[in-house]
Amino acid sequence: MELNDGEEEEFGFSRNYFLAKDLAASGKKSTHKLSDINLVDEQELRAAASNIEPKHEKEIVSQIDSYKSLYSRWVFMLRCGFGLLMYGFGSKKALLEDFASTALTEYSVVVINGYLQSINIKQVVITLAEVLWNQCKSKRKTPSRNLPRAQQPFNSHSMDDLFAFLDGSELKENDYFVCVVIHNIDGPGLRDSETQQHLGRIASCSHIRMIASIDHVNAPLLWDKKMVHTQFNWHWYHVPTFAPYKVEGMFFPLILAHGSSAQTAKTAAIVLQSLTPNAQSVFKILAEYQLSHPDEEGMPIDTLYATSRERFLVSSQVTLNSHLTEFKDHELVKTRRHSDGQDCFYIPLASEALEKLLSEINQ
Repeated sequence: MELNDGEEEEFGFSRNYFLAKDLAASGKKSTHKLSDINLVDEQELRAAASNIEPKHEKEIVSQIDSYKSLYSRWVFMLRCGFGLLMYGFGSKKALLEDFASTALTEYSVVVINGYLQSINIKQVVITLAEVLWNQCKSKRKTPSRNLPRAQQPFNSHSMDDLFAFLDGSELKENDYFVCVVIHNIDGPGLRDSETQQHLGRIASCSHIRMIASIDHVNAPLLWDKKMVHTQFNWHWYHVPTFAPYKVEGMFFPLILAHGSSAQTAKTAAIVLQSLTPNAQSVFKILAEYQLSHPDEEGMPIDTLYATSRERFLVSSQVTLNSHLTEFKDHELVKTRRHSDGQDCFYIPLASEALEKLLSEINQ
């Protein structure tokens, strides 16, 4: 039986596949481990990456200029009620910021950095309401008492009240809208379902226009059909910039790199700043104990509670447990069983990093 070219190619591929499987099964397994890789310091690796010379600069500049010629069309799409979604290889941060600073000068612009690890979505909505309120007061010729009563401050309002104001029918002028620029709407701080639902409600408000970028290949899976067509109302633009993700990449650990103690301490300090002053003080007690008792397995919970109570930082064991749970959720503290069976708490940082962290939070 003769085989045609297509069947012969398919047969050859199948045969090579099974031959490769046989060779892999009969051969010796590699003894190499991931831990055997000689990792470099993260700062050293980032410095080396920043020194890589860019290529095809003229072509990239020409490509960016072609996008800039579309600015007037993008503004027109926003005025028609569409949202703009930019996708394509390369960082789009500089492109979106240039568009906002040159083509959206008549409107108020709020920028959200979705590549950050955590974002307070309610604070975003409060900011939008305050910006829209100030914009209405400044543009109207009539006295501010004739404006819809928002009963400032907005931070005391519920989310439903804030959305009602952003979508308020009292502001009849269609040109009263705030532009929201979101770098990486698919970023780690925004990609959960609840946050995306809030973003969809923001985008659907009559006085909001949204411009966003995506980079993850599965980003469209964040939205269902209703969100895409009735809330975000996206108009998709393919705008590959081939620009490095310098800013976005700063908040992610590099593969094949050891995190330096300075970088680790800085990251922990950022997390601690989001906690209450009492929680920070409890953490300081634990850090100081660990530095003064380097040979111990950790600080016993009874000792931590007694010290915290003496300094009036906690009033009960329940309060301390809530602080410790918060520490563990942020991976700032871990537990270890002491030889006497008691739970001990320790901070998973080297002494050098812990000292730098204390100096950071004491500033």
